[in-house]
Amino acid sequence: MDGPGMMTPRLLLVEDEPTSRLFLQAAAAALPAQVDTAERVSEAYGMARHGGYALWLIDANLPDGNGAELLARLRGHGLTTPAIAHTAACEDEERERLLAQGFAGVAVKPLSAAAWQDAIRAGLGSGAAGGPADPADVAAAPTPIWDDAAATRALGGNPTHVVALRELFLAELPAAREQVLGAARAGDLDTLRSALHKLRASAGFVGAARLDQAVRTLQGRPEDSGALQRFVETTDQTFAHAPSS
Repeated sequence: MDGPGMMTPRLLLVEDEPTSRLFLQAAAAALPAQVDTAERVSEAYGMARHGGYALWLIDANLPDGNGAELLARLRGHGLTTPAIAHTAACEDEERERLLAQGFAGVAVKPLSAAAWQDAIRAGLGSGAAGGPADPADVAAAPTPIWDDAAATRALGGNPTHVVALRELFLAELPAAREQVLGAARAGDLDTLRSALHKLRASAGFVGAARLDQAVRTLQGRPEDSGALQRFVETTDQTFAHAPSS
């Protein structure tokens, strides 16, 4: 390990989606830990090479590359800092691929603050944090638009954090929706999948349960006009029933 990692460890969090970044940073800082953040491979590369970190927390998919490529470049410089991948893709093949590419563990978003902290502790201890970490499964009962209990659990029981994250999420949602719609109209399935991947993680963190379900459906049927229409209708519902602070 090329960082100190003692008492109050210094961590590098690489995450481009604002809601996810704020949640993951706050949960990690509560360990306690010092948490620096980067949004892109290009930014994270320089920080990781010279930052003296105890652990890298790297998003598997970033705007200018992917987490595995970043890790490979850093390993090429002889850096042995342990790294955990975090991703909204919960398929076993994705997890196995990331582990084979050198990550010590894989955390599946969305996840609770406690599960994220457990993954970090395992990474700091050079243990494996590879199991899927509490993904939000779609409930059999009718899905609420906003699941306050799930959001509060995910944020360690702190309703103030829930309010702050939801405000950020709702501010970012129009742009995320337009990216999904634009990619769908253009038939650009790669961009569509990337946009849905990020939106699924942030919706789960803030308890936007019905939108999370609509995103999952559209991920499974990206060329289905009905699934796209349900996504549009659900974003409208999410805004219309936004919880007041």
